[in-house]
Amino acid sequence: MKKLSHYDSSGSPRMVDVSAKRETRRTARAHAFVRIAPATLKQLPRNPKGNPLEIARIAGIAAAKRASELIPLCHPLMLTHADVQVTVEKKGVRIIATAATTAQTGVEMEALTAAAVAALTVYDMLKALDKSIQIQDLYLLEKTGGKSGDFRRKRDHD
Repeated sequence: MKKLSHYDSSGSPRMVDVSAKRETRRTARAHAFVRIAPATLKQLPRNPKGNPLEIARIAGIAAAKRASELIPLCHPLMLTHADVQVTVEKKGVRIIATAATTAQTGVEMEALTAAAVAALTVYDMLKALDKSIQIQDLYLLEKTGGKSGDFRRKRDHD
């Protein structure tokens, strides 16, 4: 197994020093699924709080820009792009978040944070209708750039 770089020689957590790494273009895409009952899904367009999907999209983009404030050892990055796609499906809402930068470290955490917060926002916007909504399947779909190279999940989702 590969040695984890977020620990020093004594086992204490640390922020990784990336100053010796060269800047490269880096991208990441993450996924989340919000399982929602069909009756609740039908009420989406009439939500009195506003359009939950658009609000979730904006919340996810804002969250991507703040990942380092939420995750203690995450480096603050100047994102060159962040987006969240929210799609209604038969069993719920699928969220795909993307992030990009040119930096010394990757944007996986920014994409994952965007997907997670977008999913939480969908829940928040619909909880008055149904508290049994489930947030599922938060994972990295792909990442590009950097020393470790590219990664692509073999199967995106169900």
